[in-house]
Amino acid sequence: MKVAGVGFRRDASAASLRDALVAAGGTDGVAAIATVNDKADAPALTSLARDLGLPIRGVAAARLAGIETVTQSELIDAMFGTGSIAEAAALAAAGRSARLISARAVSQDRMATAAIAEGDGE
Repeated sequence: MKVAGVGFRRDASAASLRDALVAAGGTDGVAAIATVNDKADAPALTSLARDLGLPIRGVAAARLAGIETVTQSELIDAMFGTGSIAEAAALAAAGRSARLISARAVSQDRMATAAIAEGDGE
């Protein structure tokens, strides 16, 4: 199962999120979009998910802590205990034995990030 993880600023648009997903490799074969729980109902994300016909998987912030990521943001590490929300959310939601198939990519306006992971979905 492929999952696209996203991280974004509160005022990011659906276009920013889409741009980050395209930069990460697109949505072919992606079964869900994942992000930290407190942003799972953000209007931009729900709009994009609806347009793509994909469910949103919210991941508890505590579950993201300790997930090793390729990208290392000091700010995100201090806040969440992981280097990248996009990478960690993708890995957590893709299930056991998940691996990144696309490290974090950033939208052109720098408002959103996306990464793609593949795992067993459990």
